[in-house]
Amino acid sequence: METELIVIGKANAKYNASFSRILGYSLEMYHKGLNEHKILTAPFTDILENKANLQIQKWGEKWEYIENKRRLANTKEANIEEAELKTEEAQEKLFEIENILIHTLSVDDTTDWNKLKDKKRFPEKNPDSNLDYNLQKIQQPIKTPAKSCPEKPEPTDIAFLPEISFVDKIFPSLRQKKEKIANDNYNKAVKRWEEWSIEIDNKNEQNEKQYEKELLAYELIKKNTIEENKKLVIEWTERKNNYLKTQEEYNQKIEQLKIEYFDCEEAAINEYCQMVLNNSEYPEFFPKNFELEYNPNNKLLIVEYEFPSIELFPKVKEVKYLSSRNELKESNISDVQLNKMFDDAIYKITLRTIHELYEADKAKAIDVISFNGWVRSINKGTGKEENNCILTIQVKKEEFLEIDLAKIDPKICFKNLKGVASSKLSSLTPIQPILQINKNDKRFVDGNQIIDSLENSMNIASMDWEDFEHLIRELFEKEFQSNGGEVKVTQASRDGGVDAIAFDPDPIRGGKIVIQAKRYTNTVGVSAVRDLYGTLMNEGATKGILVSTADYGPDAYDFAKGKPITLLSGSNLLFLLEKHGYHAKIDLREAKRIFNEQKN
Repeated sequence: METELIVIGKANAKYNASFSRILGYSLEMYHKGLNEHKILTAPFTDILENKANLQIQKWGEKWEYIENKRRLANTKEANIEEAELKTEEAQEKLFEIENILIHTLSVDDTTDWNKLKDKKRFPEKNPDSNLDYNLQKIQQPIKTPAKSCPEKPEPTDIAFLPEISFVDKIFPSLRQKKEKIANDNYNKAVKRWEEWSIEIDNKNEQNEKQYEKELLAYELIKKNTIEENKKLVIEWTERKNNYLKTQEEYNQKIEQLKIEYFDCEEAAINEYCQMVLNNSEYPEFFPKNFELEYNPNNKLLIVEYEFPSIELFPKVKEVKYLSSRNELKESNISDVQLNKMFDDAIYKITLRTIHELYEADKAKAIDVISFNGWVRSINKGTGKEENNCILTIQVKKEEFLEIDLAKIDPKICFKNLKGVASSKLSSLTPIQPILQINKNDKRFVDGNQIIDSLENSMNIASMDWEDFEHLIRELFEKEFQSNGGEVKVTQASRDGGVDAIAFDPDPIRGGKIVIQAKRYTNTVGVSAVRDLYGTLMNEGATKGILVSTADYGPDAYDFAKGKPITLLSGSNLLFLLEKHGYHAKIDLREAKRIFNEQKN
């Protein structure tokens, strides 16, 4: 949707790991005049819509103020008002950070299963309700009343009787002359009457035919309107039934998830906890990224949580208008205050997250939470981006619930719970997590070294299929290693399953990436992409990559649209190899010839 100044994108659903359920929604908004960009998140579309409307209202008030300011032509009053507004905004941001922990204490973090269900009515109106209105819009023909013929003139009519005077009686010739004139007038009148009668009869006949024609057209239009409405009702009913069926299936999944949750099934506990944390409201600049792993054997939940970097925290505390310079001047909090605010916020987020998870644990599935807090930032010494764990804590539920979070000092409380962190979190000193999400997979095998043996003349389309899988593993290992990534090859099976799995150390945006290698000589069809998508969901991966020596058909690209799937063709593969300093070729004809010779 787009207005003159505000651009609003589509609401995007955030799915669970298996893409079977929606965990929440996000929406991007941009104000052209203010040059402000917002990303709104909410667990439900109606809440997201309310947030969007509030943001539109907020922007509207701000833009109206700016327009008024422009009309005032930078007068002193306008600048003072702007300074007050900016100061108010700055104080609101600082207040929001200060109350991160207190805010959650007034909120019930338990997920409401009924609210998760889709109870919206089918949005389309039944076409039957418009039928009468549409029929009324069809103009019904009006029959023109038939005109009557005038009465036929009679010789005895006074108009046709000659006026005979005394003289006319004396002179017969005069009398005869007048009688003749009267008779001629009568005959003319009769002739005119006959002509009028024929004309009126013809006109009446034409009007009758025109009416019958219009009436026929009216009845036809009416019939077509009714028939078209029947079709619309049938189509509407089908769409409604499909909508209700999909809605019912979705609600059944929610109900099934609820059952599985209270049965303490591992996947359901993970998904429920994701919903709890997704529903938690934070300042808009927070990453709100996390990864969870639940162990039903010891009722332990591991949380890998991404904190906002210190660069994202608000720094302005006040804005003043300097009349002598006719300018606005910002007063920032000191570096000491910023570091303290950052440290306090990180401790509060940690305690808040643990509190939300324990408070929402209605299935009594969690006895222990192991929490690792990560910060992504630029290393000032190397200029490279790093992702460091700066805080780790493991706390039992019974111990944590004894704490009154409204009265504690966050740092002292954290230390009292035996949490591990450097004395100053703002230093971003890396620490070893107490416990991390396990990425081991029994399918993993040691990789063969293939990539260093590549030569310019080597046709990778004719390589041994197992060597090709190891080549892909090595290539992506080099691609991911700049961020500390790890790529492992699985046991050879040639069953179209997982050929390699990449682990991006970023616990959120990276995660688990499924890689499939297809040493094909023919165009890759949609079935291979479908298989990858199914594998991606079964593995609970965040992304799937399909690499082939050949190209992909249009149906394959169409299926991949809108899904977390990347399709790399032979040309893309050669480009990646070149990128990392390796040279080879792909000759599909030569490969086909070699394979045919091997068969014979």
